[in-house]
Amino acid sequence: MFFVSDQTGVTAETMGHSLLTQFDGLEFRPVTLPFVSSLDKAEEAVRKINLAAAETGVKPIIFGTLVQDDVREVVKRADALFLDFFEAFVGPIERELDTRSTHRAGRAHGIADQTAYTARINATNFALANDDGTSRDYDNSDLILVGVSRSGKTPTCLYMAMQYGVFAANYPLTEDDLESSRLPAVLAPFRSKLYGLTITPERLHQIRHERRPDSRYASRQQVQFELRAAEAMFDRYAIPYINSTECSIEEISSRILEATGIERRVRP
Repeated sequence: MFFVSDQTGVTAETMGHSLLTQFDGLEFRPVTLPFVSSLDKAEEAVRKINLAAAETGVKPIIFGTLVQDDVREVVKRADALFLDFFEAFVGPIERELDTRSTHRAGRAHGIADQTAYTARINATNFALANDDGTSRDYDNSDLILVGVSRSGKTPTCLYMAMQYGVFAANYPLTEDDLESSRLPAVLAPFRSKLYGLTITPERLHQIRHERRPDSRYASRQQVQFELRAAEAMFDRYAIPYINSTECSIEEISSRILEATGIERRVRP
């Protein structure tokens, strides 16, 4: 399958992969062709796609996000199933609104909205500075994720920052915190901002064992103790939490934002 775009290809990849998740048992070889923004580049893309079709004997699938009509028409000539998201949706929207779109490339992932772009950068810097309880600038945070080590706090914070401009910090519950059974004093003033992450003992053991094989940190006994104590703390202090075991960071983030009502400074 080919992701063909006049810009980065992120939109084509995201939408294409989403559609292909509905087809179990099939393996696809993804190829991204970004910045196909001229007729020459479109012809080159067609040559690559046709070569793949000839070599494999299988007709490729093209997921395209091409806003320029002439470029799209060239790619359409490839020996492949061509699915272009802009052609599929922009035309009906133009007819419904009785107006023509700009047909300008790069609007989705450019920096046309400088305010939104700056918000994402600032939120990402904040997440990095406040990772694992380092800076602890909790006054300026929108959210503080709490959980044991390797439960998914850091990637979730970074995703929410980069995708939505949310100022997310995270605090790792240490063994001392868990043995005391008390909410860490540094978090007490910010209980309304707290959201917990937990995970199954089996999955946490696997993750930690890969990081530090045969260590006490990765032992089943230690993992079970930490998770029991963390969840007991969440329940005691009425901290909402989510189990991250079977959830992607996208789903974790969406569920947390929906549950908390935190404002998204940026809309994807």
